[in-house]
Amino acid sequence: MNSVADTIARLATALSAPLPGRKAQRRFCPELNYGRYFGVADGDARKAAVLMLLYPDNHWHLLLTLRPQHLKEHGGQISLPGGTIETGENVEQAATRECQEELGIPAGEVRVLGRLSAIYLYNSNFVVTPIVGVVDRPPHLVPNRREVESVIHLPVTELVSEANVGIHTRDRNGIHFNSPHIQWRGHRIWGATAIMLGELIAILNESEFL
Repeated sequence: MNSVADTIARLATALSAPLPGRKAQRRFCPELNYGRYFGVADGDARKAAVLMLLYPDNHWHLLLTLRPQHLKEHGGQISLPGGTIETGENVEQAATRECQEELGIPAGEVRVLGRLSAIYLYNSNFVVTPIVGVVDRPPHLVPNRREVESVIHLPVTELVSEANVGIHTRDRNGIHFNSPHIQWRGHRIWGATAIMLGELIAILNESEFL
């Protein structure tokens, strides 16, 4: 079994190479989006960052959050900790700060390995950049209940398993369309979160992370 340090080093190297980008992201795009996740953002689009935080606990895990139903944006959905980039911040600082605010993980404990490809959330007019980071042990969590209903500790083996990839039908204003998803223990990850994770999955596979 590879050491934690060796595994992290391989992932960091993979993140420094050219990214798979749209090719990996597109497999989780819902129907009828017409490529808008990859289109040119409006001039007034806001910038945001999310953190894909990995940690070892016998096996590697990824932290995800279930957002409370009452939230105006993406309520009840599975998401990555993150939010708007504030004045004077870079994307790495924003992602780790938001993770600290949502889950109580000190930003200084997160080792940032690299960025993934940004996507455009056309419905909410955000350009979101995913950041990949690690901590060297299971983190002590203090979830902010205003933003986090529950925390999902997704094993990376389940994240990359093709057996967990499926398609479900959604209804938006009477229009039915299919959306790919990642399914695990009753949780369904779809939309922007799944699109961003699609690129992470490709990199994890390419780097022989597991």
